[in-house]
Amino acid sequence: MTVRRNVTPWASAALVLTALLATSCAGDKDNDSRPAASSPSATPHGYVEGAQEAAEQQSRLLLNDPDSGNNRVLDLITGKVHRTAPVKGAVRLGTDGRFGYLHTSGGTHVLDSGAWMVDHGDHVHYYSAAVRDVGELPAGSRAQMRSDVVVTAVTDEDGRASLYDRSEPEKGSIASPRALPGTYTGAVVPYEEHLLAFADEGGTAELVVLDREGERVASPDVECEEPRGDAVTRRGVILGCADGALLVRAQDGAFTAEEIPYGKDVPAKERAASFRQRPGSDTLTAPAGSDAVWVLDVTERTWTRVETGPVVAANTAGEGSPLLVLETDGSLHGYDIATGKQTTRTKPLLTGGKQTGTDGSAPVIEVDRSRAYVNDPEGKKVFEIDYNDGLRIARTFDLDVKPVLMAETGR
Repeated sequence: MTVRRNVTPWASAALVLTALLATSCAGDKDNDSRPAASSPSATPHGYVEGAQEAAEQQSRLLLNDPDSGNNRVLDLITGKVHRTAPVKGAVRLGTDGRFGYLHTSGGTHVLDSGAWMVDHGDHVHYYSAAVRDVGELPAGSRAQMRSDVVVTAVTDEDGRASLYDRSEPEKGSIASPRALPGTYTGAVVPYEEHLLAFADEGGTAELVVLDREGERVASPDVECEEPRGDAVTRRGVILGCADGALLVRAQDGAFTAEEIPYGKDVPAKERAASFRQRPGSDTLTAPAGSDAVWVLDVTERTWTRVETGPVVAANTAGEGSPLLVLETDGSLHGYDIATGKQTTRTKPLLTGGKQTGTDGSAPVIEVDRSRAYVNDPEGKKVFEIDYNDGLRIARTFDLDVKPVLMAETGR
């Protein structure tokens, strides 16, 4: 792989940040490898034997070519590429911030990217370790996986859910699952030492809060027709519904669910069905049909529909950053969310003509605290975009595989 840079990479204030981290965590007593908890006070320090703590984010890109099965892990700090065991026939690639989940028809391959962060609210720890293959989960291509610091919840296509001890893959193995009673619509989402789910009650989806044994402990009195899509934010968990979304929060030991409606009737094909965001951000994006994008501001409890060109992928860093939309012309477009106006665009990035967003192998936009990444499968490239500088192409990574599937870890 070669890396082409348009500018010198951003500088790091490593010495200052390292000193701050050491000072701010002098009282930390927990030393395990779990990622950020939803409650900062419950968040462990994050250190594991053999890991290295850094003063800056240790981002890595997981890349897969389903046809050849070739896997690569691209270290965005060093530019080095790691090879891992091949996984053929993957249809989706998900991540929980550290582990990659390559979904195939025969199961789900778990890959430890060796990069993660631990968020304490007022400061963050960044860690890096060796890349390694962990093993296989008996979860098919349509299984949905969600994690917190303790468990990974796997919901299969029939609505049956199981919990896996998340500390085991951190050690390089996969523990036996523990099945939850009942069936559920959509993903079971770990949150605040509980589980959020839509119980299948005779064809009606009822929002329930479960303990880690699967026992129902609360049922917020709200309705959610046709639940689809979920996202964890700093203000709670967003669950998509036919008429908008629910914001579920834990406050003083109780769970509340607040409706965030679209404010108008939205045709089924234009509803938000899946969300993309910068991890932890309170600004979410979702396709709104083929030629527009929804932006959900969780803080303001508002939906904004931005008219764009034909959409392949969308994302945003939030907090005043532009809406990023990869369109079928192969270019990345920037839109002002407040006005809906296009502010800038790149040259065509994608090789091979027009791109579509109709299947799981379409290019994606990954966003972190300062950069965005766009994969060009046919061109065997990944572009690093400075979204705060007019969508400037900061680096181009030339690869020896087609990066059809891509996900970022270490955020």
